Amino acid sequence: MNRRLWWSAGVVIALLLGALSIYLYLKATPYQEQIDHGPAPEAKANPYLGAEYFLRKQGLSVGHANSLDVLPTLDPRQHSLLLLGDRYNMTPRQVDQVMNWTRAGGRVLFVAQSLWDEKTGQSNDLLLDRVQLHQSLSKDLKDPPSEQSDEPYPELTKLYLEDEDAPAYASFDTAFHLEDPKNLAQSWANSGKATHMMQLNHGLGSIIVVTDADLWKTPAIEQYDNAWLLWYLTAGTSVTLLFNTDHDGLLTLLWRYFPQALVALIALIALGFWHVAMRHGPLLEPASKGRRQLLEHLRASADFMLRRNGQQHLLQALQQDILRRVRRRHPGFEQLGVAEQWLVLARLTRQPTRAISQAMSPRPKQRLSSADFSRQVAHLQTLRNAL
Repeated sequence: MNRRLWWSAGVVIALLLGALSIYLYLKATPYQEQIDHGPAPEAKANPYLGAEYFLRKQGLSVGHANSLDVLPTLDPRQHSLLLLGDRYNMTPRQVDQVMNWTRAGGRVLFVAQSLWDEKTGQSNDLLLDRVQLHQSLSKDLKDPPSEQSDEPYPELTKLYLEDEDAPAYASFDTAFHLEDPKNLAQSWANSGKATHMMQLNHGLGSIIVVTDADLWKTPAIEQYDNAWLLWYLTAGTSVTLLFNTDHDGLLTLLWRYFPQALVALIALIALGFWHVAMRHGPLLEPASKGRRQLLEHLRASADFMLRRNGQQHLLQALQQDILRRVRRRHPGFEQLGVAEQWLVLARLTRQPTRAISQAMSPRPKQRLSSADFSRQVAHLQTLRNAL
């Protein structure tokens, strides 16, 4: 009797589950949903990834680099170099390399990064100064004539081409303006009030200067004629985009993925220092305060540093201190040549250039006599005190 009851209950449960499954199947409606996970890691690391894909789609060979070290490997003929990253650390030697590469037939496009300073007659952008173009703020310009103020798109930059009735439109940042005081530019592109792109010939190659490159970043590249303009400026060449990509450092990665191990390592190092620093043996009696004079301590300290580090270390320390002080008083000092730096030092310290040269020039490795060493230290201290 119990078996029949259990069997009947099982059949009823099976029927109920079957009926429920059929009901759910009839009521269920399939649908598709797209989930946006945001930009891929490649797109986050490379803001010009969309520009690279677009140029490759047009049949161009495209690569990118993080420094100018790649320049000697690039054939300047039929090649475009796009300097889209920060160039504040660019040296005069690197500027010469870029200009020589362009003169041999290369095409260089770079972003003007500094404003022209009328007082100093230069900017902090060595490459921009070399091509003799100036960058200023558009707000400092005079208002355009009334016939030009009726432009339909004053915030967009217009590029006019031969045999074309309508211009191409690009979304350069209109806050900046390029000036050509020497009339060297062969072509240019303007917004309603300012100029944002200029092209100059240089030897067998050409130089293109723009006020910004944000219009070629994702997603701005798909707006207006931004993508077409990038292709137009690089058409018929291989392209290398040069910009700095910031990567997380080792400590950042360790803290992100192994915080417990990093804390344990720091604690272990601290324990090691504590163990080494432990005092062994009885305490020493404090020395009498009157047993030595201050002058004796100073002389002893100076003799110890001289014996331990040598004359060159002490002289270099004084020279570095002088350079740190003059950099605070003269911004951009480190970008000047040696002769120009000595002139700046002579002006700030009111010392003759010959004295500056004698004090700041590298010294030979052989040991100086006591008189020469004292004389050199006196010269350096005079310069430091004057700053």
